[in-house]
Amino acid sequence: MRAGRPSSFCRNQSTVIASAPPLLPGVKPGAGGKAFISSGIRDLDRILGGGFLLGSVVMVMEDAEAPHHLLLLRNFMAQGVVHRQLLFAAPAEEPRTFLGTLPAPVVAFKEDRQRGPRSDHDGQEQSLRIAWQYKKYFGEQQASETYKDAKEFSTDFDLRKSLDRRMLSLQNIDCVSLLKFSTIAPLRELCSSFLSKLTGNDVSVGCAARIAILSLCAPQCRYSDWDMISFVRTLRAMIRSCKAVAVITFPSSVLSPSFLKRWQHLADTLLSVRSVADDDENLAKLLTGYQDMVGLLHVHKVAQVNTQVPVILEANTFSLKLHRRRSLVLERLNQAPVDGSSGTSYGTSGPCSASTKSSSIDF
Repeated sequence: MRAGRPSSFCRNQSTVIASAPPLLPGVKPGAGGKAFISSGIRDLDRILGGGFLLGSVVMVMEDAEAPHHLLLLRNFMAQGVVHRQLLFAAPAEEPRTFLGTLPAPVVAFKEDRQRGPRSDHDGQEQSLRIAWQYKKYFGEQQASETYKDAKEFSTDFDLRKSLDRRMLSLQNIDCVSLLKFSTIAPLRELCSSFLSKLTGNDVSVGCAARIAILSLCAPQCRYSDWDMISFVRTLRAMIRSCKAVAVITFPSSVLSPSFLKRWQHLADTLLSVRSVADDDENLAKLLTGYQDMVGLLHVHKVAQVNTQVPVILEANTFSLKLHRRRSLVLERLNQAPVDGSSGTSYGTSGPCSASTKSSSIDF
């Protein structure tokens, strides 16, 4: 073979790069051809290995004791409003009122305090103004990093503040009531119409789309078990060919054990939330930081693609905490130190002394 000529077994790199579809804003590439969108919670993105897998269905098992699943759903929907691609369905008369409970981006507050209402159009001029505000508050380096991360992937949200209603009037923000449909067929058609805007690889369509369905299996929906299973199967097929992620919450307590087992297998990522009692003395002695917990999050299954190896996490159960009542924090469960009456704490070590023959060695 003549020197300088590429081998016949080498692929043309320029062709490979040119054929790769461009990533949308709000999408982060991963290993093995994966692509993720943010769940709206940075800790949950880290736990799942990057966020919610693009083209997957995420299911959240609700707890009958407390609506902690709304903490996950609100952050996911708020991130969708920021990226201007969201379809929300709920068994409520006016589901659009639920959008008023979504947390507001921290970026918007620091921006609005100085220059008033935020314009809806995007462009270089707006980016420079936002970057200038960040420079004033946090410094030039931190400003560029924070703005880039909020623009392209995830945003920090303040649970104490409500989302600005002006953001709800943006394009591709739709709401639908499940009570208006006697069958689930209209919901399937709405999802198909919503996702049809995202076909192809044109980045001009905006960011990756999000579908949020609240309490799909609730008794007031009046859908048969087979209709709901058929709907989720069809939804999975639709979002796999589009740039979208669907999050569905369902009340597991009202489902039969056989249907619940079958329903869970339809999820690509399966999560469950559970409340904790305030006066559980045994659990308070077992875990550190128990007083700060508002609930527990358990990861049952993580979506995977292009591999047959299951995802193994370092931990499956995490504590739900509210940091300064402002942001949702997920932490691994840690065992509390041993009581002083039975030994020293795990975090401290006692002195090791052997000054006399009769003295014992302390650890």
